[in-house]
Amino acid sequence: MRLGVIDVGSNTVHLLVVDAHPGAQPLPATSHKRLLRLSEHVTADGLIDDEGIRDLTQFVGECVQIAEDLGISELMSFVTSAIREAPNGQAVLDHVRDVTGQSLRVLTGEDEARVTFLATRRWFGWSSGRLFGIDIGGGSLELATGIDETPDTAISLPLGAGRLTRTLDGDPPSAQDLRAVRAQVRTQIASSARTLTRWGTPDRYVGTSKTIRSLARMCGAAPSSDGPFVHRSLERAALADLVPRLASMTAEERTSLPGVSPERSAQVLAGAVVIEAAMDIFGVERLDVCPWALREGLILRRLDALE
Repeated sequence: MRLGVIDVGSNTVHLLVVDAHPGAQPLPATSHKRLLRLSEHVTADGLIDDEGIRDLTQFVGECVQIAEDLGISELMSFVTSAIREAPNGQAVLDHVRDVTGQSLRVLTGEDEARVTFLATRRWFGWSSGRLFGIDIGGGSLELATGIDETPDTAISLPLGAGRLTRTLDGDPPSAQDLRAVRAQVRTQIASSARTLTRWGTPDRYVGTSKTIRSLARMCGAAPSSDGPFVHRSLERAALADLVPRLASMTAEERTSLPGVSPERSAQVLAGAVVIEAAMDIFGVERLDVCPWALREGLILRRLDALE
């Protein structure tokens, strides 16, 4: 069967279409995405503004049309932190449904972490033992650990790369501002550390998300053109060397680095600060990069329900 999922994130809205059946590996058929930056279409009162609503509605309608053209059996749609935190989030969802006919389901941060964990478990397999997953988006940071497909603990923290970037003034930001953000990030992660570390030492630490893939690429990992099955990792020592370099560069200068697109160059510094903090606090020397994340996890969970 052909399944599709629309993932409405704080930065990007992404349609993933796969051919799959229960017990088989989902094979990508097509991918369609657009950088909407919903987190930047937020008023002083926290509302999604009219432009953000219009852009989201238009693109979801475009995704629905593509799904119909491709003969999708089922199209799932989910929204994450940008919409779930907005006071007018439900009104936005109602508008999108009324115009496009597509209902968007709100995922909690914990559910994001749990579904992403399922994807990493399926990718790396049972031989990986206890997994510890780190995923960062535009609005939040998800952390999970477990020995099974369902994590023992899964948490979400408001430490997304886009969210933190909006608190940094200047290009590049001042050392004082960056130090304040660094302290804030480490305090929040450390305050939640016990809920994750009490389960014991993980056998494998895994990182997902575009930000982590970009950081790994800047630190020497293989390019995406080499395919998803090439082993990629992010070393803590290499990241520690990279962060000061990123902090000294403007957003435009960062685009000269491998793996950094113009659309994400402003956010990659904040993302690096968060991931370095998580690796330091949890004692992670290396993150293995997983090409599967939330979208694949949602598809896998749906396939499991069909068995």
